[in-house]
Amino acid sequence: QVQLVESGGGVVQAGGSLRLSCAASGRTFSSSAMGWFRQAPGKEREFVATISWSGGSIYYSIYYADSVQGRFTISRDNAKNTVNLQMNSLKPEDTAVYYCALDPANKTPTLRRRAQSYDYWGQGTQVTVSS
Repeated sequence: QVQLVESGGGVVQAGGSLRLSCAASGRTFSSSAMGWFRQAPGKEREFVATISWSGGSIYYSIYYADSVQGRFTISRDNAKNTVNLQMNSLKPEDTAVYYCALDPANKTPTLRRRAQSYDYWGQGTQVTVSS
């Protein structure tokens, strides 16, 4: 069984930065794709970023939502079973609960933009950006 635990959320002023981390238990992490999603009050859960497994190479495929492209950076450390989300130039509209998710099947990038493509989810961490 896989468990995901997010950390690093908090309150920050607009223009500031936060770094979210997601620690995964279980042996499937290094061979799984990972994603970050967020959900604001009254809104549907939305895609933020996804990173593939390496497939034995040193390269990962990474995709971002247009709304965070150039401001957020997703990365993973397979030795530590963690996936991170560095968030810079934060805006009030980034306020949401952020969730990490794991896709053991390494679906295509298009499918990994959809929440239903992920089998495991963390409990979420709150990010609040004040104006």
